[in-house]
Amino acid sequence: MSQTVLAADPKPRPAAAPARRRRRPLAALPYVIIGLYLIAAAVGPLLIDYDPVATKVTGRLLPPGSETESGTAWLGTDGVGRDVLAQVVYGARTSFIIGIAVVLVSGAVGVALGAIAGYIGRLPDMAVSRLIDVLMAFPGILLAIVISGLLERGMHVVIIALSVGGWVGFARLSRSITMSTRERDWVDAARIMGVSKRATLTRHIVPFLAGSVIALATIELASAVLSEAALSFLGLGLPPDVVSWGQSIANGRDYLATAWWITVFPGLALTVLVICIGLIGDRLTRRYTRDRD
Repeated sequence: MSQTVLAADPKPRPAAAPARRRRRPLAALPYVIIGLYLIAAAVGPLLIDYDPVATKVTGRLLPPGSETESGTAWLGTDGVGRDVLAQVVYGARTSFIIGIAVVLVSGAVGVALGAIAGYIGRLPDMAVSRLIDVLMAFPGILLAIVISGLLERGMHVVIIALSVGGWVGFARLSRSITMSTRERDWVDAARIMGVSKRATLTRHIVPFLAGSVIALATIELASAVLSEAALSFLGLGLPPDVVSWGQSIANGRDYLATAWWITVFPGLALTVLVICIGLIGDRLTRRYTRDRD
């Protein structure tokens, strides 16, 4: 009898609230870290003067915390005397510019093609589906390497190279959601009232893509940042006067035994950023998938 009373007693339930509150700081940690990255990328280049092509023979391979002619090298210097902290800060700006640009271009193209294919069907759907199948047959990073190798170096080349295969995920998601949404009652009502296909698509279907597209965009942002670093590591895409984490990591390959900080700090910055973006993207994906179901 006492067990039944305890099971039916609602009083123990509020005890879960403090545990929920204790988890909130950890849940907000990825957002805080990405906010710090954004601040460093926006404000850091204004505070730190850095020349990516300059060399200082006397300040080579200095460990973290060493004093140099221009001040304290908090993260050390690389093989030609350049400040590693400045490379991390400037590399953050490069990663965000390229990553956000790739997501915007890929998202715009992918959502437009996927929504049109899913709503109209027939020939547009067949054409978009076959194009997606062709692009999915090749790894996205392989296409990016080929395009970056064929074109002249530049930030715009990296954005184009990564966007060529980046729109496929947005198109598949948009097509799937559009095909299920076009059968809803409000879409049928708009069709019966004589609303044009373009207005029906933009007003009654595309707004329902926003949540899922934003969730996918965060994951694609992490992928774009990582792919940009991979291209820079291979010496493709970006010119020498544009700082990238991938370039910094590549520059430290020959000094891993004697000057580990050249590779470790840019690599750590890249790893933490990608993990935090991935955690946020996974959280948003679960939320919008649950809401859609």
